[in-house]
Amino acid sequence: MQACHLAARDIACRRGDRLLFKGLSFALQGGEALHLAGPNGIGKSSLIRILAGLLRPFAGAVEREGALALSDERLALDGHQPLGAALAFWRRIDGSGDEGADFGLEDLLDVPVRYLSTGQRKRAALARVAASHAAIWLLDEPLNGLDTQWAAVAQERIAAHLAGGGAVVIASHQPLALAGVRQLALRDYVA
Repeated sequence: MQACHLAARDIACRRGDRLLFKGLSFALQGGEALHLAGPNGIGKSSLIRILAGLLRPFAGAVEREGALALSDERLALDGHQPLGAALAFWRRIDGSGDEGADFGLEDLLDVPVRYLSTGQRKRAALARVAASHAAIWLLDEPLNGLDTQWAAVAQERIAAHLAGGGAVVIASHQPLALAGVRQLALRDYVA
């Protein structure tokens, strides 16, 4: 896997008239994971979007080395396409192979994405991220909608990505069963 590095330097996030957090800094290298923790509305999803380059920080800077893949509440799969075609679109863009089998999607490849259950959609989103071969994964609530079995599979896949030299940032309300994951409590940076 390519070398990767992700750092936030003195980040502040403002949404509308509200300053969500300020002075937030961290650095991740390959093999490291960060768990963003805090209550709803504190800015976990906003921070993920800042790290992805989709939202500008109010202050501070983000440094990235290595390709990144994002999974958030916006499913990046065409709802009108069968799941197999929607995943194939991203495989062509990313130049990657089919890794959907890791998430038990084989029997759903002919089903239009819009008909998938919440858990099936989450598994499809995680399969897309895994197939991207991006070194940095940004995962916003990756376990939401997954039953116990698939939550365990998702965490095993995340652990394998870390063992292969990737880096992961996870925003989650749920406890994670990942060894060595650091926790960053956004409450500590509330303005």
